[in-house]
Amino acid sequence: MIGPVFLKSLKEQVRNYWILILTVTLAPFFVFIYYLINEASQSSYDVLLLNQDQGINIENTHVNLGSGFSAFLNENLETHEEMPIFVKGVETREGAEALLKQGQADVLLVLPSNLSELVIGETVQLPDVEMVGNLTSTSYLLAAVIVGDFLNQYLALASDSQLLYTFTETAIGRTGDVSDFDLWMPGIMVLSIIMLMFSATIAIITEVDQKTILRLRLSTVGPGQLLAGIGAVQVLVGLIAILLTLGVAVALGFKLQGSFMAFLLIAFLTSISMIAFSLLLAGFTRSSTDVLIVGNFPLFLFMFFTGAAFPIQPEPWFTLAGYGISWQSLMSPTHAVNALKQISIMGSSLYSVLPELASLISITILYSLLGVWAFNRRHLKQTT
Repeated sequence: MIGPVFLKSLKEQVRNYWILILTVTLAPFFVFIYYLINEASQSSYDVLLLNQDQGINIENTHVNLGSGFSAFLNENLETHEEMPIFVKGVETREGAEALLKQGQADVLLVLPSNLSELVIGETVQLPDVEMVGNLTSTSYLLAAVIVGDFLNQYLALASDSQLLYTFTETAIGRTGDVSDFDLWMPGIMVLSIIMLMFSATIAIITEVDQKTILRLRLSTVGPGQLLAGIGAVQVLVGLIAILLTLGVAVALGFKLQGSFMAFLLIAFLTSISMIAFSLLLAGFTRSSTDVLIVGNFPLFLFMFFTGAAFPIQPEPWFTLAGYGISWQSLMSPTHAVNALKQISIMGSSLYSVLPELASLISITILYSLLGVWAFNRRHLKQTT
């Protein structure tokens, strides 16, 4: 008897086309917004170089390490295209600081006037090199670390000193060429399923408003079959929403690193979880208007405190089999976001996200039990 209920619920969902449109288009709209934010955000870092080095005469040859470092830095940055850093020489400190305050540069590197004398003179000493910038800015930190490392390499070569170490970076998954836009996408795709909260809850409450629950008492269709039929339609809506979101993201440059089947499994389990939560929400509301009002509170919680819209990582209360458990873990989208990040960004296997899937299933069972209790108490008992 689930088939007729499924078809009836599907027709009801199509009739409520505004709710359907909102559910499946909000996350793709966010994809466009985040894409525009990423395009408008800073993709390069500007370094100002103030060379005050006076140089030193060695065997009738004038050596200026400051000028040599400028050439060395530009040459190395040209061979490291993955470092979006641009170096510009400046004449005065005042002009350079003005550019920093105006946000037109990220860091000012000041080479002292006695740089050459201290490094390659008769008495080798450590030069005092100054970095100037907004110390709270991540752009400053990134540029200062990279330029500082190149300066260390250059001075070691100039003074015939041995480098203490060299290092090689090895990216995990696709993190070597991942952008902020890519990092946002797993959360936005989960957001597309979070929107089922309104669609599924209104679909359930509509059956109460239309007195379908009363008619169930006179038919062979039980409450479980009714909810299963409604849930099947909402799973379909959730999969359409997340696939549409994925399609828009891919069109704008996102690449799914891991298995597509693993992606679909996570989407399927997350849809069921949100339908279970919708049943719980339906147990505390009496009409579609109540859903649109009361549902905003859990919607904002799921959007902003699970990593769906913005990254967040609270301190865990404890660990279970190496998996951190915190207040955030009580919200199922948290585990879906973590799983999708590993699948789509790190290229992890399904086995690697088993802790996330186990947590997602456990929370779904909890939502289901609480939802059945709340819905039965609020709506089914009133029909007896």
